[in-house]
Amino acid sequence: MQKILVTGGCGYIGGHTIVDLIQNGYEVISVDNLSRGSLRMLSGVEKIVGHPVKNYKVDLCNLEDTEAIFIENPDITGIIHFAAYKSVPESVEKPLVYFRNNINSLVNLLQCAEEYKVNHFVFSSSCSVYGNTDKLPVEETAPLAEPESPYARTKQMGEAICRDFAARHPEFNVTLLRYFNPVGAHPTAMIGELQEKPENLVPIITQTAIGKRSEMQVFGTDYPTRDGSCVRDYIHVMDIANAHTKALQYTIEGNNTQNCDIFNLGTGNGVTVLELIASFEKTSGQKLNYKLGPRRPGDVVAVYANNNKARALLDWDIKYNLDQMMDTAWRWEQTLKKEAAKIQMN
Repeated sequence: MQKILVTGGCGYIGGHTIVDLIQNGYEVISVDNLSRGSLRMLSGVEKIVGHPVKNYKVDLCNLEDTEAIFIENPDITGIIHFAAYKSVPESVEKPLVYFRNNINSLVNLLQCAEEYKVNHFVFSSSCSVYGNTDKLPVEETAPLAEPESPYARTKQMGEAICRDFAARHPEFNVTLLRYFNPVGAHPTAMIGELQEKPENLVPIITQTAIGKRSEMQVFGTDYPTRDGSCVRDYIHVMDIANAHTKALQYTIEGNNTQNCDIFNLGTGNGVTVLELIASFEKTSGQKLNYKLGPRRPGDVVAVYANNNKARALLDWDIKYNLDQMMDTAWRWEQTLKKEAAKIQMN
């Protein structure tokens, strides 16, 4: 059984990926300093997979502590690197915090991969590296635009660091996965997105529906789209998770023809904000209290992926449709409400 190190394993996508890896026959260890992740995620993962998952509470910016994980686990086959700060507004406010955390942790991890000969590495990137792009759907060959935020810049820089490292080490295989908009929760509703004050649209929708928010706002109704609202590519978190497993398998089995490759992870379908709300109302049976407002500065009109490369080379497929994304997100929100009620009773 091959051992995979997942960094940021107590986070949203990291936790779901641990489940997918274990269900596909891998042994997994996690590293998460819990500054943004939560042991609530790990306990949910353990309930789904039926056994404990080891987490090292280590800050990857500390090289000595990071190296200790590799010394204790000399049999690591691959690394999936999620651990990073990801708030766009926070990155604008605190750029140096983002550069220090997101870049230093990556450099330390690659240094350990080099020293301990861990030759399979998957880097969590983002469609934000494309910036404002004119050609849709976006292909992996699209030029990278000037980043819209320090967060996006750390993803561009991270990709460049991985490419330069791979160019120097032909035995090292790195896969760069550019996500579009991960949403939803595990179908058991045991794990999902944990955000008290989310910046992403789907948890804002579910929090509004359940009463944590009195109302929500749709920003912009005059865009040149089907209904005037922005278009994005929403993809279920378990489809994203499975792509990481497939990306590891791809290089471990030697199916890659180059030692550094890039894949878009999206459904390939653009969905407007109002279509997303309509899907939620249909699947949940809840009428959402929202108001239409003006455009928000910095919002892109439309972005969605060309995912042909990932489908063809990684043998990856999309299993969850839009209604299933919204259904799992809503059931997860209801789980959180039940847990909060239990805590209040105690």
